[in-house]
Amino acid sequence: MRNRLVTFMAGAGMALCLLAGCGEAAAQQETAVTEAAAPETEVSAEAEPTEAQETAEPTAAEAASAGEGTEMKDRSGNDIVVPAEVNTIVSMAPSITRVLIDMGLADKIVCADTNSQMSYGSELGADVVYMDMMTPDQEALVAMAPDLIFTSGMSSKDGVDAFGSVRDAGACVADIPSAESIKAIEEDLLFIGECVGETGKAQALVDEMEEAISEIREIADTIPEEEKKTVLFELFTPSADYPTIYTAGPGTYINEMLEIVGVINIAADEDAQWPALTEEACVGADPQVILTADMYTPDVINVLLNMEGWQNVTAIKDGAVYQLNADQVNQPNHHVIDALIEMATFIYPEYFDESIEELSPAA
Repeated sequence: MRNRLVTFMAGAGMALCLLAGCGEAAAQQETAVTEAAAPETEVSAEAEPTEAQETAEPTAAEAASAGEGTEMKDRSGNDIVVPAEVNTIVSMAPSITRVLIDMGLADKIVCADTNSQMSYGSELGADVVYMDMMTPDQEALVAMAPDLIFTSGMSSKDGVDAFGSVRDAGACVADIPSAESIKAIEEDLLFIGECVGETGKAQALVDEMEEAISEIREIADTIPEEEKKTVLFELFTPSADYPTIYTAGPGTYINEMLEIVGVINIAADEDAQWPALTEEACVGADPQVILTADMYTPDVINVLLNMEGWQNVTAIKDGAVYQLNADQVNQPNHHVIDALIEMATFIYPEYFDESIEELSPAA
């Protein structure tokens, strides 16, 4: 399990760097299809249509003009037509599943990914079908005939669309690449709200995010420069088998969160968005605080406090090692505000009192 999870998260990090290329990959696939179809055969007016012509699915524009739904582009830039009524939904990313649940749409989810099952299975119906987001059962998805399928860029690997057959069957597949900024998270929320007919609820979530960020930033701006702390954010705790520390660097919403709180991310100047740091590099940076989103290492705080060779690191000496809610910080949706509040109260309790917890979306 650990091996798979580390591979998954490493892939997640690199996926965040590569997701911007998903649209390019899709365009390349479309180009390949176009080029393959280039040698056209002239057909007379009397010629019988081929089987492929008889069964070809309408384009997004054709479906929209026929009154079958609303034409729009998904977050990857693909043309889609969202049905006029959305009563059955497939969610292939836990961040999206959480949003749908919070919008009161849990009863419309008929299928979800296994990560959603781990995090939110108790809030979904007993009949929900679960699939691996990386290798979904496309035939089963087509047979379900859901009104809407939400996917994440995580499901595309090496330019291969894990839902290609589902798209070809005419299903509405709306792709939402993992957000790299808080602004992108807000845009994702609005897009989901538009797709499911809950624009008001989506806007309310965005407004709550903006209000919380504004208040937290206002307080953080009062922290003197000399009091601002250096922080190591880690996704996984190093071990003998996996000595590398994966963290959040520039161009990520987590780095943006750290900036909002008023701390100095020790990985902010790395070249990669999700750099893999050595223990030596982290010890040399001497962070004053360590934040971990590792929910798989048992007793992770004590493990970090007792790591060999780290005893002179300021965060270890001061006991300033804190565990964040992994779902809230790792899943790009409105609950990053909860993680933001956790960061603030852990690092600067003298500036952020319990009153900011009222800014949480769950409050």
